[in-house]
Amino acid sequence: MKVAVSFLSHKESLEETIKKIDETSADYIHCDMMDGIFVPDKTQTVADYKKLFKNINKKLDVHMMCCSPNKYVKEFAKMSNVEYLTLHYESHRRPIDVINMIKHTPLKVGIAINPETKVSHIVPLLKSIDQVLVMSVKPGKGGQEFIEDILYKIETLKELREENNYNYIISVDGGINDKTVKLVKEAGADMVVSGSYIVKSDDYEKQINSLR
Repeated sequence: MKVAVSFLSHKESLEETIKKIDETSADYIHCDMMDGIFVPDKTQTVADYKKLFKNINKKLDVHMMCCSPNKYVKEFAKMSNVEYLTLHYESHRRPIDVINMIKHTPLKVGIAINPETKVSHIVPLLKSIDQVLVMSVKPGKGGQEFIEDILYKIETLKELREENNYNYIISVDGGINDKTVKLVKEAGADMVVSGSYIVKSDDYEKQINSLR
């Protein structure tokens, strides 16, 4: 199981938290970018992220919780350590246009779906993407409880991948801890995004290892 660590619920300074994540065995640093429109809260800008991650070695898994995600693609593509750039299916009238835009950059493209969004809505997009990010909480706030109803989506996405020989990874974001990770593993997830469980602890590495 791959582990991406979110710093959204950090208890220390943002810079210190990111540095500490960078020193762990985590596979990615998960960056939640919020515009205050698609979700109520607002986080750092792309310019802020460029400064924050200037001397960071880990690859970034960027999750755009933004309306008009197309506005940010070119700037993120200029950052050498971004690997995945994920937009929300619900955030754009024609998500395929943003997907194609990302595919014209060196970045891998992800599509995120909210807890109430059905997998059937994104089936036409699956052949074009590298990651499906299944939200197991409502997007925008750290520390929420895991919604078990999303487990069938992981199973469905795994079946669709096998049947059609698709190449995306299945990632799950929200309420991930040492108990809920067992449920998503069983359902067939490849990666989890975990925030509070790791960055509010005193031992990041121990928590990461408990999710593997």
